[in-house]
Amino acid sequence: MKESIYAGLVARRILLLVGLLITLVLGMLYSVTLGFAEISIADVYGLILQKLTGIGDRQYSILSAGIILQIRLPRVFLAIIAGISLGTNGAIMQSLLKNPLASPYTLGISSGAACGAAVAIVAGNSLFGSTNMLHWDSWLTIIGAFAMGLLTILLINIIASLKKSGASTLILAGVALSYLFSAGISFFKYIADHEQLQQLTLWLMGGLYRAEWLDVLLLTPIMGLAVLYILRRAWDINALNAGEEVAANLGINVQRLRKQGSIVAAFLTSVVVAFTGIIGFIGLVAPHISRMIVGNDNRFLILASGLTGGIFLLLADTAARIIIDPVELPVGIITALCGAPFFLYMLLKRRREYWS
Repeated sequence: MKESIYAGLVARRILLLVGLLITLVLGMLYSVTLGFAEISIADVYGLILQKLTGIGDRQYSILSAGIILQIRLPRVFLAIIAGISLGTNGAIMQSLLKNPLASPYTLGISSGAACGAAVAIVAGNSLFGSTNMLHWDSWLTIIGAFAMGLLTILLINIIASLKKSGASTLILAGVALSYLFSAGISFFKYIADHEQLQQLTLWLMGGLYRAEWLDVLLLTPIMGLAVLYILRRAWDINALNAGEEVAANLGINVQRLRKQGSIVAAFLTSVVVAFTGIIGFIGLVAPHISRMIVGNDNRFLILASGLTGGIFLLLADTAARIIIDPVELPVGIITALCGAPFFLYMLLKRRREYWS
């Protein structure tokens, strides 16, 4: 009897995951047809199918081909990849730290990456000069953000090693580093000229407007490997959620699990932030929505959080592109406008069963 109930519960959760996946695919198919340039749905998919299969002899304009293949498609895929990464990271951080307020940015990764971007934007242009050759300015910002994200991971691990890696230590170290890097960002804002300040402010708001196929090719395998690793540790994380003593009695090295999981999540966060800037609330809200859908079992929660994060960011970026034509809003504004009210609703509702 119990086995049949459990099998039915697993089947239901798998069905819900399939539903989320279908929703994400449908959202992607619809999002690519939207934009300031008016291109019919038939032309959009005719052009894509012709590019993929080589079938058809219709001649599409160079402008339409460039907009669909070089602007909209890579942006849609980058939104999905970034959303999956942030949503997955949110689930793992909340479980490892046993804190419902934890997110991919809890350990100060976002502040570190933002400080690195500030250094690159303000000091980089002074050292190397402003140039658009090979999008050097953009890549300098990405490298600076990623490097400082890695430095933040290193500092966190040094602190955790000294204090034996407790969850509260990780959180407090992340808060302290966030304040430290925020001071650095404020300093670079103060010394930046008008153009540099505008560029830095725009980056801090988060956005996918610079999406390229190279970004997608670089992020996809990193995201895939990180998610696979996290899924492999799902049972151990479930045991940790039952209590550190329970996990230790089952032979799980709690400190090592928390350390390794935090490193993977922080590394993935630093990569995403380097390419997209700071996009808030995805990693905070997606796991809570997913708990309402599939429960607390991390085997399903991790996947559900990733898919929910992908859907959320895809819809937010689509809204950012079309809500005020022809002006494009930073996607971080949209995610905050949608995520903050939802999170306040969760706080007021006090649905503690989702937070356990």
